[in-house]
Amino acid sequence: MSDDHVLTGPGTQTRRALLAGAGAVGAAVVLAACGGDGSAPASGGPGVTSTGDAGGGDREGAQSLARTTDIPVGGGAVFAAQGVVITQPTPGQFKGFDPICTHQNCPVTNVDGGTINCACHGSKFSIEDGSVKTGPATKPLVPKDVKVDGDRITLA
Repeated sequence: MSDDHVLTGPGTQTRRALLAGAGAVGAAVVLAACGGDGSAPASGGPGVTSTGDAGGGDREGAQSLARTTDIPVGGGAVFAAQGVVITQPTPGQFKGFDPICTHQNCPVTNVDGGTINCACHGSKFSIEDGSVKTGPATKPLVPKDVKVDGDRITLA
């Protein structure tokens, strides 16, 4: 019997399978811990706020993506679940872009150093107009209309 096999009752299982199962349980525990009560988003970015009432009041506020203060000047944030990247190239100027890289349709991962970045193959896009700063992508990110109402940013 190999060192990787352990008898466990009526059949045999490898230590590798046993460790893989334990690893899966550990990962599930970690992911569950990332859940939370909704007071802080799991992604590290601002969460979707819900200020509208269930009876049909302020519906626009219910779809707010972020507050203007959540988007740093010269930076931005990726809202993958909502399908948008929001940037603030200059104070008070907010831009929206599709969060899918035009190279091979990977989701962009972050906004850092004045660019929207795709970790799949290293493409970088301008926070000002979505143009390609570093390839392999050759096409810009598709712009998305965003609207600022007071301190709230929504999709237009």
